[in-house]
Amino acid sequence: MSLPDLDIDALRAFTAIVDAGGFTAAGGRLGRTQSAVSVKIKRLEAQLGRQLFERTSRSLALTRDGELLLGYARRLLELNDETLQRFAEPGAEGEIRLGIAEYFVPQHLPGVLSRFARVFPRVHIEVRVGMSSGLIEAFDRHELDLVIAKRDDGVTRGRVIHRERLVWLRAPGLELPPGDPLPLCALPPPCVFRGRALEVLKARRQAWRVLYTSESVMGVIAAARAGLGVAVTVESALPEDVERLTPEMGFPDLGEVELAVFGEGTGRREVKATLVGFIEDSLSRLPAIRQAA
Repeated sequence: MSLPDLDIDALRAFTAIVDAGGFTAAGGRLGRTQSAVSVKIKRLEAQLGRQLFERTSRSLALTRDGELLLGYARRLLELNDETLQRFAEPGAEGEIRLGIAEYFVPQHLPGVLSRFARVFPRVHIEVRVGMSSGLIEAFDRHELDLVIAKRDDGVTRGRVIHRERLVWLRAPGLELPPGDPLPLCALPPPCVFRGRALEVLKARRQAWRVLYTSESVMGVIAAARAGLGVAVTVESALPEDVERLTPEMGFPDLGEVELAVFGEGTGRREVKATLVGFIEDSLSRLPAIRQAA
């Protein structure tokens, strides 16, 4: 029996709805109207003979069949995109010295580099992981070709590829007695995470003391998980076993930080653009709650 081919465009619309959190937001990402996205999903559901979304007036959730399709859809789209990218730049080769902010590494970087290596086996990427300020200084010294790092407040250089909210966290059960200085686990200055936290605490006239300092984001998070104090990180780096502290709990909103790319306009532009594209694709798959409004 001959089976029909799945529509790649419809699968892309399906995953965009899941990642963006709705049909309208997905249409914005894809450059389509909400009605056009809806039509694609209806056709996909008709082809599969299964309902993919549970729709109510207030929420949108995947059905069990939708959850099953999501894994297949991501694999098919990844293979489709890798194939097109591989033939778009068949002769790419050389070395790229990549500097990348540490908090991006555990969640995203291994998968990005693995996919990139399959598409461009003759491009060698030398990775340096560190604090954003140090990476940008290394780029300015021509020690790095491309940097993906946080952009400090007021900085205009670099191209923003992602915005994400900062959040407070603590170990469940850590007591914070009213009136006591707030114990902090933080990165050393200069650091946007640390700067934002101290700024809002000063505005509230809240006393604090830094009990643990590490040059590693993961080191700061580990200290907070161990109950040494409160820490600040981005939503995508928030571990599942910590408690998020909200404005309702007395912890003011810290706003967003910008993740930017530096150096994409100089040498090996095409290969750099492809690598940045892989990274942006990884960021686009973050849940909608983590995306900037």
